This record gives sequence, structure tokens and C-alpha cells, in this order.
Amino acid sequence: MPYRRPPAVQARLDARRDRVLEAAVRLLSREGYAGCSVAAIAAEAGISTGSVYQSFSGKSELAAALFRTLVAREVTAVTSAAERPGTAAQRVAAAVETFASRALQAPRRAFALLAEPADPAVDTERLVFRRAFRDVFARQVAAGVAAGELPPQAPQLTAAALVGAIAEALVGPLADGDAAPGEVIPGLITFTLRALGGHDAADA
Repeated sequence: MPYRRPPAVQARLDARRDRVLEAAVRLLSREGYAGCSVAAIAAEAGISTGSVYQSFSGKSELAAALFRTLVAREVTAVTSAAERPGTAAQRVAAAVETFASRALQAPRRAFALLAEPADPAVDTERLVFRRAFRDVFARQVAAGVAAGELPPQAPQLTAAALVGAIAEALVGPLADGDAAPGEVIPGLITFTLRALGGHDAADA
């Protein structure tokens, strides 16, 4: 039979892993991936470097786990926004607004998640989560097409194009760190509605 740790031991290990990840989240939010060495994360968590390696096999595993932890929170927030009452176009626009506003409120962290050069393991995770965001948008686009609210289109293709365009549009403002949400977000919403085949007040 495979060895199973006693529950109390596993609970301590899980708690330490969570402590390391939350320390990494704080460090990434301040300094990006460049500042997230194992030694720096250990110092932020108040533990030894060796203790970090008892929770993670190395920097690649830790970097990937950090990325998954942060982006899962973003996917949850965007999914919740996309499920608000309204037309399909309004739901997609709400998801875009949530994605962009959360990014612009934490520009250093968002830039790290979207574009900062990082471990190859992070690049792999980026592809996985871009598809997750795409699927959130695609569900709403498909529902809108089925209900006759949106013109016929390929939901996954439209959604993938939206995710790529919005991420690219945010990279510059996030890198500069001085973009005002009130200047960026309305333009992204207008772009989104036009891309879906609709219009908003800016087109009147």
C-alpha cells in the first residue's frame, strides 16, 4: 500500500505550502517574476529556503503554482461577471470590464501574469488559462447567437480574438503603470461590443 501521511502532518505541510504561495503572491505584486527567487520568497514567508523546497521541487514548480493560484482568482471573478443578468453582449462586456479593471488596479502583478518573461513552466500555464478566459467568453457568445441577440459567428474564434486583443491592449498601460481605468476601460468595452457585432453609445 502507498504510504499516507497522518492527517496532522499533511495539514502542516498544506499550511506551509499555502504560506509560501501567499508570500510569493505578495512578492510578485511588488516586484514581478524577476523578484521571485526562491530565497526571496522564503524570506517573505519567514521560513528557510530548505523549507520551501520541502513544499516545491524547485523554482519552476513554484512559479507555475504561483501563476495558477493568481489566475484562478481572475478566472473566477471574470466568470462571475459573465453570469450577471443582461444580454449576451452586456455579459461579455461585464466580463471584459472586470478583467481590465482588476488588471489596472494591480498593474505590476497583472503585467507579470500577462507578459513578463518568466520560467517556461509559466508560459505553458499562460496558454492553459488563456483558453479558460476564452471559454468564459465563448459560452456567452454562443448563448447570444442561439438567442438571436448576436449575429451568427464562431463563438470560440470570436472569444479567442477578444482575449488576445484585450490582453495586448492592456500590456502597454500595465507596463507604464500609469493608465487610468476611466480612460482605458470604456474603449475596451466599445471595442468588445463592436467585435460581437453590436454597438454602444459611442456609435450613435
